[in-house]
Amino acid sequence: MHTVQSYHPSTRVCTAPVVIAAGHNGTIKIRFQAVTRAKNALLAQGRRRESSIMSQIWRTRVLAAAGIGAPVIVAALLIPGRGHLNAANNALILVVAVVAVAVNGNRLAAAVAALSAAISFDFFLTAPYYSLRIARWDDVITDALLLVVGLVVGDLAARGQAHRARSDQRGGEVATMHAMTELVAEGEGPEFVAIVAAGELRDLLHLRDCRFTRDQEVSPAAHVTPNGAVLIGTVPWATGKFGLPTKEVDLPVRSHGFVLGHFLLTPKPIVPVSDEELRVAVAIADQVGAAMSDTTLST
Repeated sequence: MHTVQSYHPSTRVCTAPVVIAAGHNGTIKIRFQAVTRAKNALLAQGRRRESSIMSQIWRTRVLAAAGIGAPVIVAALLIPGRGHLNAANNALILVVAVVAVAVNGNRLAAAVAALSAAISFDFFLTAPYYSLRIARWDDVITDALLLVVGLVVGDLAARGQAHRARSDQRGGEVATMHAMTELVAEGEGPEFVAIVAAGELRDLLHLRDCRFTRDQEVSPAAHVTPNGAVLIGTVPWATGKFGLPTKEVDLPVRSHGFVLGHFLLTPKPIVPVSDEELRVAVAIADQVGAAMSDTTLST
């Protein structure tokens, strides 16, 4: 028996899982299983991924615009109080504007806001007004401190956002594993499970392509070990820095100590992949192995 599944992200077409088996009369029977559901599942994954990417792009643009505009507006509003508030008070108020942008966690927007606040403070609130020259040395120091504080706050906020993003990613990985486990527990066919797994692996490992084969002889020089390490031959590869190596990486599908198939991963160049993501990938492949093993036992 021989089964091949392939998911092609460029066209969002999942080739039909083909099961080839010799019939009683020596003819070859070909049957297609779970194609419609698998395609729908992968199309839904693609839509979610595109929506997330577009949301991030628009969020970055909006925050960058806010980083430029908010300090300028605040500084302009402080113009009537120039004779009543000293430079330090004006700078502190501008810091609040920078923090308001920075708390959203975008490091670029926070840096833009800090630079915009420093320029706005110089232009609107220090003599000579409406000029980038500063007459008093104290105002120079205040302006420099405003820029430094804005950059530091922005970096801290971005780090906090990065931690939250990693936490959300872990939650997504748990949800993925739960969904794969449910597919196996509900008795879905191994072809359908493998197709869904290919789509999940593509998203998880940031792949250009991912396909599954039951062929025992595969050619990739790099492979993923059961503990999630990537080796080229016997040499470990730092995926966290350089991403997945070579044009194709083998992720074996195992069950009960036997290799039942392989996911062939086509990576994007130099896209970092964490150890945690690789361990989740191994767990996904193991679920496919469990589905294949269950089918073998039942037949």
